Amino acid sequence: MNIQIVSVGKLKESYLVQGIAEYVKRLGPYAKVQLIEVPDEKAPETMSAAEEAQVKAREGERILAQLREGAYVVALAIDGKPLSSEELARHVQELATYGRSHVAFVIGGSLGLAPAVLARAELKLSFGRMTLPHQLMRLVLVEQVYRAFKIMRGEPYHK
Repeated sequence: MNIQIVSVGKLKESYLVQGIAEYVKRLGPYAKVQLIEVPDEKAPETMSAAEEAQVKAREGERILAQLREGAYVVALAIDGKPLSSEELARHVQELATYGRSHVAFVIGGSLGLAPAVLARAELKLSFGRMTLPHQLMRLVLVEQVYRAFKIMRGEPYHK
């Protein structure tokens, strides 16, 4: 299976980079993982709703340009569908069973995802109603993808 994680902004924190690299390495036997960072749009601290929409639209264009045609797109969104680790594993297994071998997870910037990206997604996935920094979300996501593959294979993994 091919897993693509497309996210907005450059990850700078070394502890997050190291954690993500560890889980990508662990995923090696199960899937080919591609991490793609698209530049975030520079924006002032305070913006009008129209300016925020413009920022999200520009970031959204960059995200959409990275998505492979035919990819099953999962957008991380606070108002998305919450899944347990087991449910995510079943979902990924079903995708593989039905020939959807390319799955792209999308993480927006600090303002969230553009409507065009959400429209392209076949699943909006929520990791809960709490707001998490989008940089930290990358680590949480890659760990959950790894956990999903361990569950799918019936292999032990800490609870």
